[in-house]
Amino acid sequence: MYISTRDNFQAVSAAEAIKLGMVPTGGLFVPRNVPTLSEEELTSLVGKTYQEVAVKLLSLYLADYSAAEIEACVDAAYRENFAHQEITPLHQLTDSAYILELWHGPTAAFKDMALQLMPHLLSLALKKLQVREEMVILVATSGDTGKAALEGFKDVPGLRIICFYPYKGVSQIQERQMVTTEGENTYVVGVEGNFDDCQNAVKILFADEVFRSFLADKGFSLSSANSINWGRLLPQIVYYVYTYLKLVEEGRIKSGEKINFVVPTGNFGNILAAWYAERMGLPIHKLICASNENKVLTDFFQTGIYEKNRPFKQTISPSMDILISSNLERFLFEMTDRDALSIKTWMKDLQEKGRFSVGENVLKTINEILWAGFATEEETKTTIKEIYSKYGYTLDTHTAVGMKVYQQYLAETGNETVTVLDSTASPFKFTASVLKALTGNETNLEENCVEIDDVNEFVLLKELSRKIDLPIHPALQDLEKKPILHQRVCTKEEIKSTVKNILGI
Repeated sequence: MYISTRDNFQAVSAAEAIKLGMVPTGGLFVPRNVPTLSEEELTSLVGKTYQEVAVKLLSLYLADYSAAEIEACVDAAYRENFAHQEITPLHQLTDSAYILELWHGPTAAFKDMALQLMPHLLSLALKKLQVREEMVILVATSGDTGKAALEGFKDVPGLRIICFYPYKGVSQIQERQMVTTEGENTYVVGVEGNFDDCQNAVKILFADEVFRSFLADKGFSLSSANSINWGRLLPQIVYYVYTYLKLVEEGRIKSGEKINFVVPTGNFGNILAAWYAERMGLPIHKLICASNENKVLTDFFQTGIYEKNRPFKQTISPSMDILISSNLERFLFEMTDRDALSIKTWMKDLQEKGRFSVGENVLKTINEILWAGFATEEETKTTIKEIYSKYGYTLDTHTAVGMKVYQQYLAETGNETVTVLDSTASPFKFTASVLKALTGNETNLEENCVEIDDVNEFVLLKELSRKIDLPIHPALQDLEKKPILHQRVCTKEEIKSTVKNILGI
């Protein structure tokens, strides 16, 4: 069963939690009891395939899904949709540092790991609950979630998906991926504002009981594909466990030996999944939370004060350009021994004052498992060039933030525990920024030296491929030739009316 972080809603089944997305009265669903794996149970999974590990872990959380149903969902998600047979291959960089490539799915970003599976879980949930309304999936994206969700949900019967992204606040490639999405049930809307404007508007719609009742009267029900939905977060736990098992299987670590994970972090869902893996019994020494110059999380984990009243910066790692990290609520609920009253107070303060403070005891509990740092824009670019020069490996801008923060962690702690860095996107998703980091602001294009900013991103894809001697990710091949199918743009105040317009009500 699943309960609210704010103790303001009845306990619900896994299917109901996945259907609802977030708690209708505010708050997020978490499992009433986090299942655990003994060392023996973990060891028994060594040598299993990604799919087999996924089935085992999901079955512990989805009590109202049968084993056959879970197997069918996992098979549909991972059988043919990933370009690498390992699904999440590990690249060894040094004796103690590994890069976990989470971007071999159909949109070249880690969001595919969850969003290829989640639609199948949701579709089953609707059948189990005998839902007769048409389900409307609302998604706010800072760049990558949108396309991954659109691909996962397109043409799924009984579902429509509406994706909101910050207009001119994502890369050309990210935008083109979204606005060329096919499918009779897909809608893409650019919002004049930043990601937080998109996310806040979506959260307000979910919490608007009058609007939800109005939609119900018209035959519609809302759900979410953002990581506020447990069905989106749950599949991410799998790759942390699977990665640990691979390290054991290959003799890189001994069973029971603790490791670190470094996670480039925006909305806090990816690193929270790692924490749930640790809570289940995965031997983790430290979770290293990496932010870019929008370092609201770094500041919070160092001071205990969450302060969103600060300048918002558009960076070369746009999926991390976030000032309100929604999944932090779940983490704080767990760090306070599930103190819903504190969560309610802090979230109210955040909404009304833009800040809250958790105090020394909670901060001490957090810092036992988590270490935080941030990378500047210049540090991010320097890291891309440094790692390529030293190892011949190309990082995208988000993974480079993680690498720089890992270097900071090593310098400060001297801790050389085996460490895995989440690589959250293919370098081809952020071609211009990666090329600039490698070559400066100019590149040799057809024997002419040109400013990278003056060159179309789709031309730069080919230039980056030539530079690093790797094929363009299949998800991005010939993207510029696809027709633009979505052209809606609205203000943040118009999001509700845009939803109504799309639904024809």
